[in-house]
Amino acid sequence: MTPEELQAARDRIVPDVVAGGLRVLFCGINPSLMTGATGHHFARPGNRFWPVLHLSGFTPRQLKPSEQRELLTYGLGITNVVARATARADELAAEEFREGGLILTAKVEQLRPRWLAVVGVTAYRTAFGERRAQIGPQDRTIGGARVWALPNPSGLNAHWTAQSMAAEYGRLRAAADFTAPSHSD
Repeated sequence: MTPEELQAARDRIVPDVVAGGLRVLFCGINPSLMTGATGHHFARPGNRFWPVLHLSGFTPRQLKPSEQRELLTYGLGITNVVARATARADELAAEEFREGGLILTAKVEQLRPRWLAVVGVTAYRTAFGERRAQIGPQDRTIGGARVWALPNPSGLNAHWTAQSMAAEYGRLRAAADFTAPSHSD
């Protein structure tokens, strides 16, 4: 991917991977330029979402970003707090996060997943005005969905290793009483 192709993806909207009644709806901060360019969530090579999803037991094998629609067969989906692609999350204004929180609330109320998992506690804090929120289950529910704040899988989040993230994602998996199908088509 050339730098020009990446820049052309700025502000692109990447479609959600969703369906009604999901077990867990994962919610990223916003799409990266790589995600905007490819149309595949968590597509940036340094992003650890796909390996962590597998290591934590949500998927029977590590999926590639291009296989994102397979998540629906496992009762999983992906959306974002802010829909537009940027090079860095710090390009987003706090107001965009708050507006994204309102849009996300409406989406969750419509789709009715059992769990909303926000991958980025800072994004969760800003979007929902929960300044003291920590990683883990939250007191808030949205449209009947329980909420869990997870560590951001970006390679820039050096405080968390793939293994420590997988342990936290695994805590959500256990709380959601989720067992990944054993097939690996």
